[in-house]
Amino acid sequence: MTADSPRPITDHTSHPAWLPDDAFAAIGSRRVVVAGDGALAGTVAEEVAAATSRFGGAFSRLEVGDGVADAELVLTLTPPDAGGGASAVAAVDAPGTDESFRLTREAGAVVVQAACDAGLLHGLFHVVRLGEAAFDGPDVDETHAPATDLRMLDHWDNVDVHPVMGQVERGYSGGSIFYDNGFVHADLSRVERYARLLAAVGINRVAINNVNVHAREARLLTEDLGDVVRVAAVFRRWGIRVHLSVSFASPITLGGLPTSDPLDQGVAHWWVRAAARVWDAIPDFGGFVVKADSEGQPGPFAYGRTHADGANMLAAAVEPYDGLIHWRAFVYDHRQDWRDRSTDRARAAYDHFHPLDGAFSDNVVLQVKYGPLDFQVREPLSPVLAAMPHTRVALELQITQEYTGQQRHAVYLGPQWSQILGFRFWDPAGREGGSPTVADLATGRAKAVEDPGTGTWRKPAGGFAAVSNVGDDEFWTGHPFAQANLYAYGRLCWDPTLDPAAVLDEWAGLTFPGAPDAVRQALHAVLDRSWETYEQYTAPLGVGFMVRPGHHYGPDVDGYEYTPWGTYHFADRDGIGVDRTVRTGTGYAGQYPGPWSAAFESPSTCPDELLLFFHHVPYTHVLHSGKTVVQHVYDTHFEGVARVEAMIEAWSAVSGHVEPRVSERVSERLAEQLRSATEWRDQVNTYFLRKSGIPDERGRTIF
Repeated sequence: MTADSPRPITDHTSHPAWLPDDAFAAIGSRRVVVAGDGALAGTVAEEVAAATSRFGGAFSRLEVGDGVADAELVLTLTPPDAGGGASAVAAVDAPGTDESFRLTREAGAVVVQAACDAGLLHGLFHVVRLGEAAFDGPDVDETHAPATDLRMLDHWDNVDVHPVMGQVERGYSGGSIFYDNGFVHADLSRVERYARLLAAVGINRVAINNVNVHAREARLLTEDLGDVVRVAAVFRRWGIRVHLSVSFASPITLGGLPTSDPLDQGVAHWWVRAAARVWDAIPDFGGFVVKADSEGQPGPFAYGRTHADGANMLAAAVEPYDGLIHWRAFVYDHRQDWRDRSTDRARAAYDHFHPLDGAFSDNVVLQVKYGPLDFQVREPLSPVLAAMPHTRVALELQITQEYTGQQRHAVYLGPQWSQILGFRFWDPAGREGGSPTVADLATGRAKAVEDPGTGTWRKPAGGFAAVSNVGDDEFWTGHPFAQANLYAYGRLCWDPTLDPAAVLDEWAGLTFPGAPDAVRQALHAVLDRSWETYEQYTAPLGVGFMVRPGHHYGPDVDGYEYTPWGTYHFADRDGIGVDRTVRTGTGYAGQYPGPWSAAFESPSTCPDELLLFFHHVPYTHVLHSGKTVVQHVYDTHFEGVARVEAMIEAWSAVSGHVEPRVSERVSERLAEQLRSATEWRDQVNTYFLRKSGIPDERGRTIF
């Protein structure tokens, strides 16, 4: 878009989410000093100046090392003689920047010190989160640092409105905050407010377009690069680097070449020139995200090349600029024959990528979905996460609730993510000195753990990536409570060991400051177990899917049962589930290291919540809980609906204490959640009653 063809952003007044004015009251009522140069130090100073003006405090901007004896809060860069200095400040946008900060409190006065102004920004928002607690209590001296410097959000926004997927693919919050039907917004003020929210929870990288790169989106790399420059300038003020998703076929579609073969010198040179143009325009550009050979996207398989061939060709083009290639491992055959029970979509990523471990360049990050299928409410952890000790691996999560209620249902995903991050592939008990967690693998903290094959774990961190849930809806996320997922993702990226229940309470306290305690208690009651509640009234025991094909909302038990997409449950009159054992099934269970491969192999040791993912069992099979499979289905679906009714009751009791627009939106979404949960209950229970012929032992109504 050019300056003479502006397109206005939608005229919503955006909800402040976790940064309402009152969240800054503790800072704004005090004497505050900001000391230091740099763009982000300037952002810190602007935030403090606005807060002190609003709440009657005092603000001063000083040089590093100047006297600040009377200040109650000092935010300062480390002076040169303390090991920081100009070089650290200048490196704020460089890869590997030290984003840590030190917080000390003495006699109620707080000092935040950082080696660079990115750390200073994180320190400011840490004090905002603490509120009055930052200034109360005994003296402290503590250092805070992120677990990894790769904390990324992927936006599936389309520049053009896609005829099927719309403006934002798998977006449930309105249109894009970046694009409007073919153009980049002229007014990027909404993007500015969004960047501020992300900075407050520690996100430091964003990819701003869909991984399914259509013809219009591909042009962001070339003639529309000027618009990317504008967007990058907005994020830069908040310490966030911009990335682009690119099409592997760009040399053909954009460059007019006859091939995209990664071993063709003309193709490699095209990418070298493309990278040079991008980094010349955006010196702190992050890199490219690539979805290749998946769901119709082009890739190296068309030329008989491996994914390492394709990724490394791109990596060489961006390496001079310390750029990254995020290469998604979501590769499978979406045209398989449902009649062939030996074909298993769950196997695909491991089968494709495990043989390539050690073949990827150091600046390639293999981005792996947390499960082997597709962001289901329950599925086992992807074995690829454990199978690539010589590859930088990023854990990919989905904040947008594609399979968890699409932001019409209140489903807090923090507990799910915490379980994922804490999972141990080699030592489930977590004995001292034993297996690393998934978080350790993603953050590079597993380097000291020996790989059984080679004795080393040599690659640095791959970090975290997740699909964003934001749109131009006034509440950002459609459902106001879905803001908690975006908040929790950022906080868990910074520190994967955080308690998700505490993070939920932290979000509630910031989002509804000054509300009665009953409001925060109700929010906790509604959301803390909501992931488990959603699982209860949808797909049971890890079987997955059972959703409407295409849009993926609402129940359709057999929706994918006879399709080429490869997501089956194989229910018949005798039983249900997929045999993924080594002995009699697809062999998927054998992709795990011990002891999990053995645990998943047998129904007697497989966890109940994953039983139907790994085994085809009779409806009368007795779970570890003591219930039969079919009775578990009946009981959980009735209980799930009852829990949603309790959620509505808890919210109704306090909804009058929040602003009407929030109250009305939440009440409307909860009503839809109850309607949908009831439909899930009745369809799933009826399906299994009719398949099995086994009645509910409690005699409840099943149709």
